[in-house]
Amino acid sequence: MFDMGAKPAPLVEARGLARNFPGRQGLLGRVRDVWAVRDVTLALAPGETVGVVGESGCGKSTLGRMMMGLDRPTEGSVSFDGRDLAALSAAERRKLSRRMQMVFQDPFGSLDPRRSIGAQITDGLRIHRLVPPGEIEAELFRLLDQVGLPRSAASRRPHAFSGGQRQRIGIARALALKPPMLICDEPVSALDVSIQAQVLNLLKDLKATLGLTYLFISHNLAVVDYIADRIAVMCAGRLVELAPREELFRNPVHPYTRALLAAVPDPNLDKPLDFTRIMDERASHPADWPAPFTIDDGHRPAFVDLGDEHFVRADPRILTLRLAS
Repeated sequence: MFDMGAKPAPLVEARGLARNFPGRQGLLGRVRDVWAVRDVTLALAPGETVGVVGESGCGKSTLGRMMMGLDRPTEGSVSFDGRDLAALSAAERRKLSRRMQMVFQDPFGSLDPRRSIGAQITDGLRIHRLVPPGEIEAELFRLLDQVGLPRSAASRRPHAFSGGQRQRIGIARALALKPPMLICDEPVSALDVSIQAQVLNLLKDLKATLGLTYLFISHNLAVVDYIADRIAVMCAGRLVELAPREELFRNPVHPYTRALLAAVPDPNLDKPLDFTRIMDERASHPADWPAPFTIDDGHRPAFVDLGDEHFVRADPRILTLRLAS
């Protein structure tokens, strides 16, 4: 465990988080267990955006689901506002769901094609009885205004909207319960580049206006560079580096982070990461990383504090000698 530093009390915090999916018994014997997430410690301060970046299958979405309380961790804990999610009753967990909402990758798949978007945005208001019935329409119009959609959209169904508009609908639905935190799981990856920028700008404006906290999951370093205050780099289920955005780009330490930056030397939304190149160069194989970063049966590096909120997963004894040389 490492010291998270002198920061405001975190809104949400994961400590030693791990998620194991047991292997199945087949004709050729038992398939080995899969650890989707291992030893993840991460805290988000109120009003902060932390971007989690890494290639497909690295455990980003599983991490997001555990921090949301949708998946139970095999090891470790998640707390929200200082309360351990595992210790909450069913009623307390339902109440918590109002305070943490998710924006999904597929804006069409997350909407019911048979119902008007007005009905879907206001579902949470009705279920949790947050607004008197006579005020629901006014609240719906306020939410549509907030995400830049015309009020006439309320009666239409999802098929009538573009991908970017559907994602705005998803954001409005998430905001209906006035949560302090959103977990955004690849929210712009299915959109054209120009539309990505519009949705990202909307999220930034909403954060500034409402004081929101974001856990922003993406496979695109350019996207997290644009929106995040701190960036957590994830590979093979582990956080390998965590730093403020500018510090990560100025002084990347882990070889995987360096490989990501080499793939996009000038990150912008028009130049997405080339993960094929990274994988071809075996930069995403922990056993192939040089000392002090190697992870295999004989090496279990820890998360080392480099100062100024910069952490890297490495053997602290070897790393200290390397940095001093």
